[in-house]
Amino acid sequence: MTNLPAIIAYQGVPGAYSHLSCRKAHPELEANACATFSDAMFMVERGQARLAMIPLENSTAGRVEEIYRLMPKTELHIVGEHFEPVNHCLLAPKGTKLEDITTVASHPQALAQCDGHINELGIRPVASLDTAGAASELSEKKTPGHAAIASSLAAELYDLEIIRENFQDKTGNTTRFLILARDSHIPALTNGSRFMTSIMFTVRNIPAALYKALGGFSTNGVNMLKLESYMASDTMTATSFHLDVEGHPDQKAMKYALQELDFFAKDVRIMGTYPLHHFRLEDDQIIE
Repeated sequence: MTNLPAIIAYQGVPGAYSHLSCRKAHPELEANACATFSDAMFMVERGQARLAMIPLENSTAGRVEEIYRLMPKTELHIVGEHFEPVNHCLLAPKGTKLEDITTVASHPQALAQCDGHINELGIRPVASLDTAGAASELSEKKTPGHAAIASSLAAELYDLEIIRENFQDKTGNTTRFLILARDSHIPALTNGSRFMTSIMFTVRNIPAALYKALGGFSTNGVNMLKLESYMASDTMTATSFHLDVEGHPDQKAMKYALQELDFFAKDVRIMGTYPLHHFRLEDDQIIE
């Protein structure tokens, strides 16, 4: 992987939360903005970037449906995960006072997450395509009384002033990202380390197919952390699943569980095994 360009691709505008996540997780790589998720992912598949930072789910907005449909179309592997707490900042041109602000632009989701503070200040919300794009436009036009809601990185890149940090109404809003690579990099199983394994598979449309496919994880004491379903084809005759379990393929319990999955499911594909992110451990996201 070291002979690939020292680039990490992401979808969005410079200053987006995906860009911020790239900086935090892999500051040694140059972050490259892409117009779409598929552009970022296929940039890695073509060898034009070393990694891609792709959002999979948000604690407030839920899953990013498009990613589940894109992953089977690539040969990429999951080599890590990153959790990014969303800190919405109220940004304005330098010298602006809070009482001068009359309108604020951002992505509709960000506006909704800051709705209480927006109403409290009597500011009129204006929908934009994305948070960083709103900040970029603000830096270019510098409309008097206009502000944007975006990341602290957007403030830095577009030379804007942070009028208020943590402008969201509720704390805890977090996005989980997958870090994708062209080659598989399964870490060695070591004592004291905890791993996540992500798996995709399909079951036939017959009674108890999913129950039987997952039974091995239960009987072998393997903790399942996430299960998402989606239709794998236009025919609606088969359902595909994305499964996250805590474990390493070299562990005996995992080997037995995967054997049962292979027997009752089809198109089983281990997307990657990677260390648990410290966010899960620090915030007790996994029950012992």
